[in-house]
Amino acid sequence: MTSPFAFLSARRRRPPLAGAFFAPGLSYAALIHALASLSADVAASAVRCPSRSQRCNARALVRRLRVLSALFEFLKESFAPSPSSPLPPRFPSSAVLCLRELYIFVYRAKLLLEYCSQSSRLWLLLRNPQISGNFHDLAQELATALDVLPINDLRLSNDVREQIELLRRHCRRSKLYVDTEEEALRRKIHSFLGRFETGEAPDPAELRNTFVNRLGIRDAGACRMEIEFLEEQIFNQEEDIDLSLVSGVVALTRYCRFLLFGFQEMEVERPFSDQGKFSGKRLLSGSSLREGSGDFSLTIPKDFCCPISLDLMKDPVVVSTGQTYDRASITQWIEEGHRNCPNSGQTLTNSRLVPNRALRSLISQWCAAYGIPYETPDAVGVTAESIASACASKAAIEANRATARILVHQLSAGSEESKTVAARELRLLAKTGKENRSFIAEAGAIPVLCRLFQSTNPVAQENAVTAILNISIHDGNKRSIMEEKDCLELIVYVLRHGLTTEARENAAATLFSLSAVHDFKKMIVDEQGAVAALADLLMQGSPRGKKDAVMALFNLSTHSDSWSTMLDMGAVSALVGALRDEIVAEEAAGALALLMRQSIVAQTVGSEDAVITNLVGLMRRGSPKGKENAVAALQEMCRRGGLLVTQKVANMQVLGGLIQTILLTGTKRARRKAALLARMCQRCETTTSTTFRNEWNTSRTLVRANLRDSSFRSEDVSVSVSMPIQVPVL
Repeated sequence: MTSPFAFLSARRRRPPLAGAFFAPGLSYAALIHALASLSADVAASAVRCPSRSQRCNARALVRRLRVLSALFEFLKESFAPSPSSPLPPRFPSSAVLCLRELYIFVYRAKLLLEYCSQSSRLWLLLRNPQISGNFHDLAQELATALDVLPINDLRLSNDVREQIELLRRHCRRSKLYVDTEEEALRRKIHSFLGRFETGEAPDPAELRNTFVNRLGIRDAGACRMEIEFLEEQIFNQEEDIDLSLVSGVVALTRYCRFLLFGFQEMEVERPFSDQGKFSGKRLLSGSSLREGSGDFSLTIPKDFCCPISLDLMKDPVVVSTGQTYDRASITQWIEEGHRNCPNSGQTLTNSRLVPNRALRSLISQWCAAYGIPYETPDAVGVTAESIASACASKAAIEANRATARILVHQLSAGSEESKTVAARELRLLAKTGKENRSFIAEAGAIPVLCRLFQSTNPVAQENAVTAILNISIHDGNKRSIMEEKDCLELIVYVLRHGLTTEARENAAATLFSLSAVHDFKKMIVDEQGAVAALADLLMQGSPRGKKDAVMALFNLSTHSDSWSTMLDMGAVSALVGALRDEIVAEEAAGALALLMRQSIVAQTVGSEDAVITNLVGLMRRGSPKGKENAVAALQEMCRRGGLLVTQKVANMQVLGGLIQTILLTGTKRARRKAALLARMCQRCETTTSTTFRNEWNTSRTLVRANLRDSSFRSEDVSVSVSMPIQVPVL
């Protein structure tokens, strides 16, 4: 049985006949051998892996390839050296060009047949007219090549000559063939979408007959593969497609998956011990996971390993030849000067690396099933969410709404295994579009998802809290989450006691999302254990966890009544420690600037010399926003911390020069805050730093100009973060 991963890893293909093709610069003998081998292999592989669609066109193309294969075999034998004649017979020079054209034809036929055998059934159905046109184009190309082939000069046998002439006549007369049954199926899919657009769900019996009996999509796993393939096409946009149509078919297929096949799963269960933790310790290079002192081993699926490094891929990407590699490995390969694909040997037409998100999702799920840590790279550029949201059709929205109702019902009344699956699917459904997030909440998902927060199944808990996170991104849902009984308490429970790292991090991200509403900040601060857990995650979490925690603490710091709890629960100390971490230093400085509006906080923070040193260091090396936050923190520290703190700041040897630099090059707000900080340090009667005085004198004019041009009040301590405040969609 073919591995389900093989379909996924090889399916990312460019349009089958797109781009330019060139025959290899071989001698005629080598070219004939290459043609004979290639045509035979293509014909044989087409038989082994028949097309999922276009069967009639594919069979006709394979028959033509077999005729050409017979021609090439004959030429290979006729023009080869013999024992009696060491020199090979003279090959007609006029035929070489024709053979090169035939090589291009055979190679294009290979790509088209592979495209049909490796693409999803629904994708081929949607592209049925275009792909039928591709087969017709190839037939015309072959007719043209055979027309100029000098048959008389090739000394062909009678039977081979007859086959070639017959093939030429057949190709000349060939017409575009579009399978009527597949066209009827394509129209049927459109009719289902039309019913959803009117708010009416299609008849389940019709859906079963179409998907199961006619399309051959017979289980939940097949539905899932179809969905992932179509989503990849939406993201890549490598072909001229109607994105709204494809998004509608994705939603329809997702609906059919649960309506027709229930919640059957093909995934392996996660092997946990009695304490809920996997016994494996580390992932070894190559193909297995082993316990350091035990005899347990786990084989990594071959399709999850990079062909170059043989290690589990962390960021799988697709190169121009359609092969998948880990980004780090293929990047190094290209930087070393290689211009060919390591796996296929084909020339890389460009250096573009397209993220293989479907494969990365499978790897992530496999790692989650076995408790293996797996860090996914941050999204770069255009996201799948933005594309899906932009192309969502009314049919897709209504189909997803119907799917959400099925999933929520399963969360309420299904088995534990079904609830786990339903939570995961709601998490994925809530990744895209405010409409999805809105009707998931309207269907009653929030209370039933909260019930899984205390589940002993780590997969169920993680998916439930992440689903709530994604739902909370829609502003209209934030109040529903906060008003749900015990929901906030349960989110904090996951933050403190979550069974996986991702669950704890996503709980922190959920608090960050909810704290965007001012009325909820004090509620979160007052929730027992919330601030302490965020502080702990900031100090000991992964880079992503620290980012989630510091952003949540930053939001909470903007509430005027949060400082006392944050000081008592260790959040201030955690933010001070985060100043040494380049990942979160800028946001930590911004949060401290807000908290130091209180004299107690300013005096506590200012009593540590290392804090001042770290803030001054951030003024030197940070981004424009980081420098702004650092100077704001120092300015507020001096204003609220008293004379001794101000003296400490003023005595920093390099401060004057850094202030002068910010006055010249900083953001508008940074220049205003730097001017105020300089004035405070100048007025400090106990300052003894001659260096500072000298540097201050050189920048006096700049300071006065900034103060004169500014409406900035000394009470203004607004800060900026180094990145837009947005909630990650997971």
